[in-house]
Amino acid sequence: MTQTNCVSPASSTNFSTTDPSNMSLQLRFAQLQMTLAETAKQGALDYMDQIEKIQAEQQEVANLLQQARQLQADAKAGNGNCSWDKHASVMTPEMVAYMDANGLAYDKTGGDYVHNVDEWEVAITSLKAQQDQLGTNTQQMMVYIQDFMGQYNSYLQGANSSVQQSNQTLADLARLR
Repeated sequence: MTQTNCVSPASSTNFSTTDPSNMSLQLRFAQLQMTLAETAKQGALDYMDQIEKIQAEQQEVANLLQQARQLQADAKAGNGNCSWDKHASVMTPEMVAYMDANGLAYDKTGGDYVHNVDEWEVAITSLKAQQDQLGTNTQQMMVYIQDFMGQYNSYLQGANSSVQQSNQTLADLARLR
């Protein structure tokens, strides 16, 4: 039996350069466990990237919601930015683009983007629902990340245990000689 380039369990083992035909079954199992751990780690990292994108979108929605509330308050106070009705405000082009791109509802009465206080409620409600949905998606992805991290830890523990068993077997064989 040939000892592979495995050293103590506390140090790293480079399985990728080890010839599988010279490995013990325990070290092959450890190699499989390390591969599965890497897959779980990559899954967690993928979800973390998605969460980062969702959080950026959440910030965008929060800003749009703040704008919508301010435009509604301006319309209510008679300080709206509509040239023909000071009790109405015009949606910003960014707000229109985001809401159209995401299929969010807003009042389209008059075929323009001018809203009175009541019409703003439709847009605000729609933006709040989008914000809630993004928050729910983030929470669900965090649950997935926790699952992947549990798998990762389990696979690493399995690999470590297998390497320890292999080392113990080799040590026992050496004592018998």
